[in-house]
Amino acid sequence: MFGSTILAHPVFETAGIFLAMRYYFYLKRKSTEKMPLSHSLAILFGATAGALIGSKLIGNLEKPGVLFGQEFSFIRFWTSNTITGGLAFGLMGVELAKKIVGHKESTGDLIVFPLLLAMIIGRIGCFFTGIYEETYGLPTDSVFGMHLGDQYLRHPVALYEIIFLLVLGFVIFRLKKSKRFVSGFLFQFFMLNYFLFRFFLDFIKPHESLFLSLGTIQILSLLMIFYYIYTIKKSFKLMEKVSFDNG
Repeated sequence: MFGSTILAHPVFETAGIFLAMRYYFYLKRKSTEKMPLSHSLAILFGATAGALIGSKLIGNLEKPGVLFGQEFSFIRFWTSNTITGGLAFGLMGVELAKKIVGHKESTGDLIVFPLLLAMIIGRIGCFFTGIYEETYGLPTDSVFGMHLGDQYLRHPVALYEIIFLLVLGFVIFRLKKSKRFVSGFLFQFFMLNYFLFRFFLDFIKPHESLFLSLGTIQILSLLMIFYYIYTIKKSFKLMEKVSFDNG
């Protein structure tokens, strides 16, 4: 572009974040659930700070040998990111901000579709970047193998994720239309299914094993899966209570 080589991933990632934020604010204006401006700003700050810290922390812990070794550099640290860390720590930031300002209602459902949009656009960038960033799959002899920039046929994990996110978005859209669930359930459903998907997907991606052949992202995914199984159980109990009270 204009005589320079530019990585596709940062371009698509930035476009995804911008479009997702515009979509989120559009949905927020249409939403009947209003909250004080101070609460909105606190939650936005908590989500942003948590996602920024988490994406870089987990992204760098994928290769602890580099993080704590002689190859460490600030530029490498700053450019190592993962959406899994962003989601997990963004959640922590939001929950902490809600406790500080005393906001008890769920705020996650509104961001599900903007998140899906941002992640799909970002993964398009991952696919076009190929092997030049660590978002590619292991070599494979399967029919799905593709050349991504070297001599090997590799799993196009970015395409797998795009397809998964499109299917997950369709399922969540149908759930939303049914209007049978308590506030916050759609976000919980999204998070549980995404971390389940990432746990299994990372078996066909290069990763450093930390425990039982599991990498950092897989260990984080397991923790989030257990957390959301517990959270969704609580949501179902609340739904049962509401149905009983109304019946």
